Amino acid sequence: MTAVDDRPATSAEAPRRRPNPLLALLRNSWRQLTSMRTALVLLFLLAIAAIPGSVLPQRGVNPEDVRDFYTANPDLAPVLDRVGAFEAFSSVWFSAIYLLLFTSLIGCITPRLRDHVRALWARPPAVPKRLERLPQHAVVPAPEGGAAAVAETLRRRRWRVAVRGDEVSAEKGYLKETGNLIFHSSMVLVLVGVALGSWYGWHGNRLLVAGADQVFCNTRQQYAEAKLGPRVGDDLPRFCMQLDEFDARFLPNGQASSFNAKVTVDEDGGAPRQAEFSVNAPLRLDGANVYLLGHGYVPLIRYTDRFGKAQTSNLPFLTTGDIGLTSEGLAAFPDANVDPETGERNPDLQVAFSGLYLPTAPQQPPFVRSEHPTEQNPLLDLVAYRGNLGLDAGIPGSVYQLDQRQVRNGRLTEVGAKQLRKGESWTLDDGTTVEFVGTERYIVLSVRHDPGTMLLLVSSIGLVLGLMGSLFVRRRRVFVRLLPAGPGLPAGPGDPDGGSPTGGSSLVEVAGLTRTEHPGFAAEFAQLVAAIGGRSGDAGTDPGASARAREGAE
Repeated sequence: MTAVDDRPATSAEAPRRRPNPLLALLRNSWRQLTSMRTALVLLFLLAIAAIPGSVLPQRGVNPEDVRDFYTANPDLAPVLDRVGAFEAFSSVWFSAIYLLLFTSLIGCITPRLRDHVRALWARPPAVPKRLERLPQHAVVPAPEGGAAAVAETLRRRRWRVAVRGDEVSAEKGYLKETGNLIFHSSMVLVLVGVALGSWYGWHGNRLLVAGADQVFCNTRQQYAEAKLGPRVGDDLPRFCMQLDEFDARFLPNGQASSFNAKVTVDEDGGAPRQAEFSVNAPLRLDGANVYLLGHGYVPLIRYTDRFGKAQTSNLPFLTTGDIGLTSEGLAAFPDANVDPETGERNPDLQVAFSGLYLPTAPQQPPFVRSEHPTEQNPLLDLVAYRGNLGLDAGIPGSVYQLDQRQVRNGRLTEVGAKQLRKGESWTLDDGTTVEFVGTERYIVLSVRHDPGTMLLLVSSIGLVLGLMGSLFVRRRRVFVRLLPAGPGLPAGPGDPDGGSPTGGSSLVEVAGLTRTEHPGFAAEFAQLVAAIGGRSGDAGTDPGASARAREGAE
């Protein structure tokens, strides 16, 4: 007879589900992006990407330099422009690195911050079974009070303590990880501050001449050069400013001593008020700061045309960069020689004077360089031109330089040169006159608004403090176990006859280790052991304890 096995067949194990390849790819990509190695690589790439913005001229800072670069490098400039090299900090590749670094830092910080908060709330770990295996180890007589006395000694030295029966665990140095997190969080804040300044910040530069008829109001059209963030509209903070007085003091050798500008400010909704500011003390206004960048002279040149009409030029002369404030400029009179009867203007009778102003001219020629920035011997060297200035052609040009193309094509002709002192005049060949009336002062202003400035300051302080905590604080742990005194071990203070295996806790076994490299921990551990054992000296000075104490290298 055949026996039949009626046992139910074992069900086959269900096949494992294959992970979604797209989700796996996204998970692995996120892990790679948020790793510290990737963050360091992106930080290095960001530094490399900033090099073109420092080496090459930037269109948002100085468009004239970009045009000069095009002229000097006609083949290379278009290629660089196509990749955004002249607008490096707003280019696609710089923004991509910037955003990836921002994301990577947040991905690195978030889990570390969560783990650090958990570690701060958690109790120190339990005492290991074999304390003698730790790098630092010692056995000393137990203090009176047992584990409570040991815990109190550690707390007085600012250790985090956990008592478990006759065992005490303590740890210290969480400020190291706190410093790490503050450092990396501050880096994120730096990126946020830079982004705020780039999106919502703006700045503009202009020259402000002294006088009631040279009032500057904060509109984009009145700036010589301006750059507004993409999130900034045309409605800038409303204020007007008039330069009343500028005081510049110099040492005998011509070096600057101090600069101070006195202005009248009329802010929107308020009464006009007097204010002062200098190079290192900007003028703080509601929504903008005004900085003093430079200064110079404005030669006042009066021209009287053939019909007796007088016009005065008050355009600033720009300094050439020497210590004596030698300045170059242009006084143009495109509306000169207009027939008063017909009102017609002959474009071929326009007049301009290219000039070189020396605040302190030398006593002997050549008169090409000023000897001191103050006006001790002022001299104005003028070259007169007559003809078509080219201002009606609609081609952009500089108001501080003569269009040399008009000179080269013969439309503008030089008619003479003359050196004038203040109050002197010069009669040209057609009977018209030009007079050097005097000078005014001008200052170079930079008006700025950057909402990320305070955030950058706070984050910079956080970077320094976090780095200090990360570098100078060491994470370390100490474990203490109270032992009963046994044969062959020194008696504790309460066991003068040598103790007993069951006579109570009369010895303390102390061990310690560091979580990171810390060469000074051996000395700190020795002082801690001495404090626990109730001695003022080192743990190794007691002959009875030194036989059972080991202080090894970490």
